[in-house]
Amino acid sequence: MKSLRRPTRFQIVALVVALGGMTFVLTTALSQQSSGWPQWGHDQQHTGTINVAGQNLNHILANIIYDPFVDDEKAPANGDGDLLVHYQTPLVDGNDVYMEFKSGTYTSMVTWESQTWNEKKLSWVGGNLVEQWNFQSDWKPVPFGSPSWEPVFHATLAGNFVYVPGAGGTVYKVSKATGAALAQYSAIGPDIDHNIFETGPITADSAGNIYYNVLKLNLSNPWGKDVIGAWLVKVTAGGAVSSAAFQDIMTGEMGKNDPCEVGFSTPPPWPPSPTAVAPTIQCGGVRPGINVAPAVGPDGTIYTIARNHFVTRYGYLVAVNSDLTPKWTATMHGVLNDGCNVQIPPNGTPGGCSAGATTGVAPDTNSLPSGRILDDSSSSPVVAPDGSIIYGSYTRYNYAQGHLLRYSSTGQFLASYIFGWDDTPAIYSHGGTFSIATKDNHYGGVGSYCNDDTVCPPDRNASNPGYPEQYFVTQLSPSLGVEWRYQNTNTLSCTRHPDNSVTFVSDHPHGFEWCVNAPAIDSAGVVYANSEDGNLFALNQGGTLKQKIFQQLALGAAYTPASIGGDGKLYSQNDGHLYVVGN
Repeated sequence: MKSLRRPTRFQIVALVVALGGMTFVLTTALSQQSSGWPQWGHDQQHTGTINVAGQNLNHILANIIYDPFVDDEKAPANGDGDLLVHYQTPLVDGNDVYMEFKSGTYTSMVTWESQTWNEKKLSWVGGNLVEQWNFQSDWKPVPFGSPSWEPVFHATLAGNFVYVPGAGGTVYKVSKATGAALAQYSAIGPDIDHNIFETGPITADSAGNIYYNVLKLNLSNPWGKDVIGAWLVKVTAGGAVSSAAFQDIMTGEMGKNDPCEVGFSTPPPWPPSPTAVAPTIQCGGVRPGINVAPAVGPDGTIYTIARNHFVTRYGYLVAVNSDLTPKWTATMHGVLNDGCNVQIPPNGTPGGCSAGATTGVAPDTNSLPSGRILDDSSSSPVVAPDGSIIYGSYTRYNYAQGHLLRYSSTGQFLASYIFGWDDTPAIYSHGGTFSIATKDNHYGGVGSYCNDDTVCPPDRNASNPGYPEQYFVTQLSPSLGVEWRYQNTNTLSCTRHPDNSVTFVSDHPHGFEWCVNAPAIDSAGVVYANSEDGNLFALNQGGTLKQKIFQQLALGAAYTPASIGGDGKLYSQNDGHLYVVGN
């Protein structure tokens, strides 16, 4: 993943229904799980877990190209060899699979709106995935700028319908049986306004209600002028539409004209002095992060992620009642304390903050570090079994690894872990408690907190807290302590050719990073995750390798999800291909 952490890319910059008590709730949850994988993170809480055993990774059962533009997207002018595109989770319902397919024309990464996004239904027929219908959407992503990787187009299954993003912040209700559009929902007026965008995966709760985020931009300068409006939208299973402006569902947020801190503009090392005060700019209005799927707790509380439009260091976890009235807002600003002299080499040494800097502060602001909301991320909130909420934020000062943040069910910040970038972790429930499975990349080729190689050397040594470069899948306790790790030590870049032969070269001495943004867990606790080495991995509880299977190509890429069907088949993605793996 050539990302914000690598020098060449740094500058791009369950609604509970009170019918039948707990027995009804459990039965509903189990029936949803056994049917397959209907949405981002599998369920309304985004736990990433299904109650069936995954099949063995013995055979590639299907290999289907859904993005015909990958060669253009990886061209030097666009991805510089990397595939900087976010893709939909393969959605599975019994014998049927629903997936995003792209068509139209690819012109460049800065004009990605020239493409066309489709939702296709495929069904297993005679051992093959066969197209049943294609629904062509008029959805377009937000313009290039604040996101520099192509944003996600992401449908969701609920009942007999597929809910597909449409133009102007609308959503289509599409028949699973026929692919016909049965309704088009808009919460922001009857006319299609092309300044308005549906901005991330749609979430469905157990009652069939759907939720999504909407953003209205000034298209003359979408990222330089303030956001015009932003809404959280709810559509009931019966088709009743309601919405609430982000500024109305939040409490205690920074106002659009308030001063928000940004990083020092002077050359590093930072801070410029032990008492330096970070510069500020107007915050801009509050709006959702791009690519965020709202989560819904068992009590019907809706959780989404917001930020001020002009700044990344002012992010919020927003809790909203089921009637779209505000519940609470928790800030991500200044919640961390592991900057200078902690996650960074000692002050005054290579990679360290300037001499005399206060321990724990972020070097680029000289204040307590914040979990940042970047529009290239695809992190979404996860509701854990104890009601706490987990979110993967970005931080630059710890080698661009980000931080996983955990909040209580009432909005108190509880704990953090030193990886969280572009990450929706999965939940494994066991023995009356639970664990959190996450990718845990300790990136190489990136300095501790800045892009100046003389101040922040990209080559780590044993005196650096970030040493050495390593890549793990890590399982954490509820308090975010490490339970186990599995390290990818493969050094081989492999390529599958049209004749199905595979060639390889040893060019990754430190292994490959995990390129999954939402891992999947089966009923036995086996964790499934894809890696940039082109393999899909199955990892046992305890951190041992169960199996792995090579797909198409070792590839630097924007992160992609994995999913599991109701029959245990595994669905993964590599180089614009949908792979299905199983017995």
